[in-house]
Amino acid sequence: MSGSTVALEQEPAPIVACTISRDVQMFDLLIEDMEAEMGETWGDLSLEDALAFFSQPESSDLEFVAIAMDEEDEANLSQIAEVIRQATARNIKALVIAEEVSPIALHQLLKVGAEEFIPYPLPDGALRDAIVRLRAPEPVEPPPQVPSVPTGPAVSDVNREGVLVAIHGLAGGTGATTLAVNLAWELATIHKTDAPRVCLIDLDLQFGSVSTYLDLPRREVIYELLSDTASMDDESFMSGLLTFNDRLHVFTAPADMLPLDLVSPDDIMAVIGKARANFDFVIVDMPRTIVQWTESVLTAAHVYFSTIELDMRSAQNALRMIRALKAEELPHDKIRYVLNRAPKFTDLNGKSRVKRLAESLDITIDLQLPDGLKPVVQAGDHGVPLAEAATKNPLRKEIHKLAQQLHAIGAQDAEPKKKKKGK
Repeated sequence: MSGSTVALEQEPAPIVACTISRDVQMFDLLIEDMEAEMGETWGDLSLEDALAFFSQPESSDLEFVAIAMDEEDEANLSQIAEVIRQATARNIKALVIAEEVSPIALHQLLKVGAEEFIPYPLPDGALRDAIVRLRAPEPVEPPPQVPSVPTGPAVSDVNREGVLVAIHGLAGGTGATTLAVNLAWELATIHKTDAPRVCLIDLDLQFGSVSTYLDLPRREVIYELLSDTASMDDESFMSGLLTFNDRLHVFTAPADMLPLDLVSPDDIMAVIGKARANFDFVIVDMPRTIVQWTESVLTAAHVYFSTIELDMRSAQNALRMIRALKAEELPHDKIRYVLNRAPKFTDLNGKSRVKRLAESLDITIDLQLPDGLKPVVQAGDHGVPLAEAATKNPLRKEIHKLAQQLHAIGAQDAEPKKKKKGK
């Protein structure tokens, strides 16, 4: 009897987390993850009720709030920002769960105090990892140190004679940069402990977006290196690189739009030469425009991918490219064609169109990449590779297979070099 009395007198567990949204039912995956992680210790508030709740005594138990929003909520960004400010003022941490929200809006919310954002649909374990980070103790401030001059990645102690892979989109939107960024990341993370050194170079001097896809800044030093390659040594080249997640080294496009003829073939090959000497793989994202140094990269590349789609513009541009290379007696057969957004295995009509395209151009389509749909765009907007944002995405899986093949070929080529150096 006394046990029953104690059970009746127990107070319900305090609410330590809340979702805040226009309509939480639109984010059913968030509801499932919150129930899995928080049990019965979470609640739900509308945007209007959130500010009023913060002034009540019950809000003192809150650890964090998860603000779920989509593109329609951008019109109400000021109210969401105020919710984050009020939460931060009360030491309540704020997560933003965003579906198709512009990077500018996310930047504004992070600026007013949001701890981080998670793309929606939620990647596996993303909410759990975010909660662990929010609950981690604040880092202890280290003692002040004498500031040091920042340095770039370490110069390689040997000439690695890296594998050069160029990627050239033959039409806009055919996924050349997506392939370059994700292939470079897959190679850089192919082994946890013994991954190759990988350098990603963005040679689209006007509209290069590698830095956007990896959320990296563009720096003035790139222009300085390109404008004076004669005096560039290994140290200055490496100091111009940025590092993504401590694994991938990136030579971004310049901060300003530059004419493509600013650099000569010798300048480009000097940059690529420094990269090959210091890295096992060098991935180059080429501009769509044919310039005087396109021939140099094509000739030097171990693999030269050209991305196309199953449409008339890609077919016409591929035909122009083949004619131009043949007219100049350049190695047109060196190009490996990559079909982006390829038809599914069961799409017999699409497969037939692919066959007719290859026959009409007298080419072989060496690689067919599936359509990755919205997660590809979302990963690019959030500045992370597909392997980080959508591990199970079909496009990511195919690029991972390609990275494994290139790594295996690179390992075979490296064996004779090691034996030669051993002698």
